[in-house]
Amino acid sequence: MDGYSDMRDAYTGKKTEEMLGNLLERYPALEECKTQIARAYETMAACFSSGRKLLIAGNGGSCSDAQHMVGELMKGLARQRHLPQAEKRKLQQIGGARGEILAQQLQRALPAMALDGHTSLNTAFANDVNGTFVYAQQVYGYGRAGDAFLAITTSGNSENILCAAVAAKARGMQVIGLTGKDGGELKELADLMVMVPEKECMFAQELHLPIYHCWCMMLEDYFFGE
Repeated sequence: MDGYSDMRDAYTGKKTEEMLGNLLERYPALEECKTQIARAYETMAACFSSGRKLLIAGNGGSCSDAQHMVGELMKGLARQRHLPQAEKRKLQQIGGARGEILAQQLQRALPAMALDGHTSLNTAFANDVNGTFVYAQQVYGYGRAGDAFLAITTSGNSENILCAAVAAKARGMQVIGLTGKDGGELKELADLMVMVPEKECMFAQELHLPIYHCWCMMLEDYFFGE
């Protein structure tokens, strides 16, 4: 490893620890999840580093969390994610004045997809096959070995999420569970679990949001930091 890479890894490691420490300072109840939160971040970072993508699905209110997290990964959150000069030149060469505008406005992204937003597919599959399996169908269609699947369910027992996790494992994906206190059946399928110390759905969701915000900030800093 060259000197620059050593310096970068040291920088990003320090920043990651700072962000995680800030999360735990604001939400002390998450102290017991610290190791799992860090491991989930490392899994997602490895996924993106290898050029793979993150699929996210949530049940009920967690469906909104899936969309929220994708919104933070696909554009700037706390940083300006300017395109590299080489990418800007490609846009300018292909698009002329239009490409110049795109070169200034587009941002670097981390490839993530929420599985609830494909209304035509989901309603058709629910009507023609079985609504419980709409996430599993998408995971099977989009997922590839090396991708990661973030499964969000406060109970850990949402059947649509469990089916999607089975499909993800069959496709060779890493499965990360984000749940409430006991993890439910999902803990038997996931490669790693982040189980917040709350059983009530609404209170578990209140702790999920700062966790995935922290993940997004750490990932942004790792891939797009100075």
